[in-house]
Amino acid sequence: MADLKVVTVEIQGQQYPIKTSLDDTYVHRLAAHVEQRLQKAAQSAPSADTVGLAILTALNITDEYFRARAERAVETDTIAERAAALERIVDQALQLAD
Repeated sequence: MADLKVVTVEIQGQQYPIKTSLDDTYVHRLAAHVEQRLQKAAQSAPSADTVGLAILTALNITDEYFRARAERAVETDTIAERAAALERIVDQALQLAD
């Protein structure tokens, strides 16, 4: 198991110590993404409180993740279908060669 360390990130002016085995730069990139999404949410709902913005941001990031995961599943299915079709073509070609 990788050694854990504390990486401190700043989001919305607040510092958060994160205990992680991930690379520091990666953790800071994650925090920057969250910060960016929070700012975008604040523009969409300027009267929302901090918790409301955090929930809205979490929902938006989760939606983005679910959509990406669904796209990947479709791509995987398409690749499997194409591989099966190629396998059938090769089998037919081998039968014709006999």
